[in-house]
Amino acid sequence: MLERFTVDARGVVAGAVEHASRAGSPVVTEEHLLLALLDREGTKAAFALASLGVTARRGEVVEALAAARRRGGMSKADEDALAGLGISVEEIVARVEQAHGPGALSGAERGRAWASGRPSFTKGAKKVLEKSLRMAVARKRRSIGDEHLLLALTAMPGLAGEVLAEFGGTYGGVERMLGP
Repeated sequence: MLERFTVDARGVVAGAVEHASRAGSPVVTEEHLLLALLDREGTKAAFALASLGVTARRGEVVEALAAARRRGGMSKADEDALAGLGISVEEIVARVEQAHGPGALSGAERGRAWASGRPSFTKGAKKVLEKSLRMAVARKRRSIGDEHLLLALTAMPGLAGEVLAEFGGTYGGVERMLGP
């Protein structure tokens, strides 16, 4: 499948591997793909993200990803719903971290690096790559571009898609920016 990736899409995948390596992660996650998409300039996905205002709020996106990891991957909507029931997720996180150390709920990313030391891809990241192929085929494209990776991230459930949506990068919005 990777042979069908455009230069821009391959750049996103390489950027995601770099983000994982810099973070000391043995695996590439959907979050790493999102961060790599936000790094790109002059591509279709970069245009869509900039037009929706997501690129300008990159720092906030990074903070939101870190906060969600600290909450054990719980979305902001889940936290708000629990707050409505009188449950403070922040208080629970603080207690767990007090007993088990900072970042105790973030959980170690599962998976092992290749023997070469390069990070492998999580199931979720692989699903994004697979979904990007389906997005390209549905649009009658022969190759998979970075815009298809972005569409796949916004279309799939998960932390990266939720954070994107929180900052205006919804599937519908991205689709409108990219056109048919």
